[in-house]
Amino acid sequence: MKILGIIPARYASTRFPGKPLADIKGKPMILRVYEQALKSGKLDALIVATDDKRIYNTLKVAKANVTMTSMHHRTGTERCHEVVKKLSKQKQYFDIAINIQGDEPFIQPEQIDTVATNFEEENIEIATLAKEIIDEDELHNKNVVKLVRGISGKALYFSRAPIPYHEEKPGSSPEAVYLKHIGIYAYRVDILKEITALEPTPLEHLESLEQLRWLENGYGIHVKLTDFESIGVDSPEDLEKLINKI
Repeated sequence: MKILGIIPARYASTRFPGKPLADIKGKPMILRVYEQALKSGKLDALIVATDDKRIYNTLKVAKANVTMTSMHHRTGTERCHEVVKKLSKQKQYFDIAINIQGDEPFIQPEQIDTVATNFEEENIEIATLAKEIIDEDELHNKNVVKLVRGISGKALYFSRAPIPYHEEKPGSSPEAVYLKHIGIYAYRVDILKEITALEPTPLEHLESLEQLRWLENGYGIHVKLTDFESIGVDSPEDLEKLINKI
C-alpha cells in the first residue's frame, strides 16, 4: 500500500491573504508544515500543491517537492485529486492520499501516521481524526467542528453546534463525551475521484462543511482518536498568538 501526503496551499484567503508564506521565526508556515510532515513514518511521498508562483518558488528554493495546480479549485480535496491525476500520468501510482492542512505549522507526524493506519482495514473509504473536547469554550465555538461517531468508528455527523446534546458540562458524565474534528483527511484514490465529482448538498450548505457532502451521498468516514492537539492558523491574530507561544 503506497501512501501519498499532499499539502494544499492556496495563496488567496479572505481572512489572511498569503497565509502559506507567513513568517514564523524566519521560516514560511508552509515550509514548517512540509518539514513536520516529512517526519511521518507512513508516507511514501510528500508534495505541496499550490496555485501560486510565489509559494511554488519559495518551496523550490527550499528544495521541497511542490507542484502547480489550478486556481479554480473550491476545496483542498479537489486540489488533492488533481495532484493524484498528474502523478498517475507520470506513472506514479498511490493507493491512499492524505490531505494535510497547510495552516498547521506544528502538526505532529504521529497524527499523519494514525490516520494512515485506518487503511489496514480494507473496507475503509475515507478516514480522519478527532480529539476529546475538555474546554467548554471549544464546545460552543462555531469554528471548532464537532462530530459524533458510531460503535464501528464511522462518523455519524459533523456540526459546528455542540453535539450530542447534553445539559451538563463536558466531563460531568461518562456518557457526555464530546469530540472535535482534527482536519486531516485520508482517502483511497478511487474514492477521492468519486467524491470530487459530487455536487454540493443541503447539509453541506447549512453547516459549511464539505465532509457532509460525502456522508449525504453514503460514503463512510472512519474516525480514530488522537491525543495530539490541532493548532491551525486562520487569521493574523492566530499567527501572533502562536508565535508568542514558541
